[in-house]
Amino acid sequence: MRSYHLEPGRGLDGLTTADHDEPTPGRGQVVVRMRANGLGFRDLQVLNGDYPLPITPGIVPGCEGVGEVVAVGADVTRVKQGDRVAATVFPHWQDGPFLLENAAQLGTMINGMLTEYAVLGEDGVVPIPEHLSYEEAAALPLAAVTAWNALTSGGAPRPGDTVLTLGSGGVSLFTLMFAKAGGARVIVTTSGPDKAARLRELGADEVIDYRANPSWSEEVRALTNGRGADRVVDPAGPLEESLRSVALGGEVAFVGYRLSGPAGAAPVDPGVLFGAGAVVRPVATGSRAHFLQVNRVMSAHRLRPAIDRVFPFEDVHEAYRYSMAGGGFGKVVITHG
Repeated sequence: MRSYHLEPGRGLDGLTTADHDEPTPGRGQVVVRMRANGLGFRDLQVLNGDYPLPITPGIVPGCEGVGEVVAVGADVTRVKQGDRVAATVFPHWQDGPFLLENAAQLGTMINGMLTEYAVLGEDGVVPIPEHLSYEEAAALPLAAVTAWNALTSGGAPRPGDTVLTLGSGGVSLFTLMFAKAGGARVIVTTSGPDKAARLRELGADEVIDYRANPSWSEEVRALTNGRGADRVVDPAGPLEESLRSVALGGEVAFVGYRLSGPAGAAPVDPGVLFGAGAVVRPVATGSRAHFLQVNRVMSAHRLRPAIDRVFPFEDVHEAYRYSMAGGGFGKVVITHG
């Protein structure tokens, strides 16, 4: 079997392959033949050694992977041989709030998913929705679970509430999908007319071009009769504009530890923070319980993720280059054929 390995901070020169013996499962473990992987902004941060969690040199990168269980160890009861499963990004985070003892993450602190076979604990996998292909299911482990956590853990939006999500990255696309499935009105910011048209096709009620209107919070207020959005999911920034957009008593789900661009990195005015009268809740992906909830809503509404491009496992370097260039719409996926 082949695996990719990463020396953080060396860019693509530090991403190499190695051959290994096919693994065997231990007690409570399963072996998964990988069928597809997801790739996103988080992977670019890890590649560059610019990530809040420690990165083990020589690690197998990638936190998003789906495949088929081909072997099970002793005492495994949750899955069986032949099951289609996805790995959870934080395999020890089963439910409840995020705790430091659950911080071990695939592809940074422990070996990840860019491999042909992976050994995982049975508690670190979940079944994937039957109506999704492996390539579609590979979009779920990070972006979908993060979006669900951001949208619901502070109290799910009620039908008729207004949800604002920023940008057209993976988290925002899933936020749009889940919020519309729950009956919310959704406003999305984006960078131009082409992406705006795609967002409307996916169900966005209103789209704001943040390049044409950098003070887009004013437009959010206008679209909500001055009230603001009940829930803001912020994976793109700037945070201060999110605070100016949220309704009194609402919530800003702050996704990620760093916002893009100089404006996004600017300190937040404490007066704006206090004046928002809202909760700011940091969000770091989600638990196994969140993932199971994602699968239920995906299955109940027959939802399908937006896929941008699919690359073969042999062309992982090209997939990284494509992701670095930006400008895509939907998930970049790697298939094992």
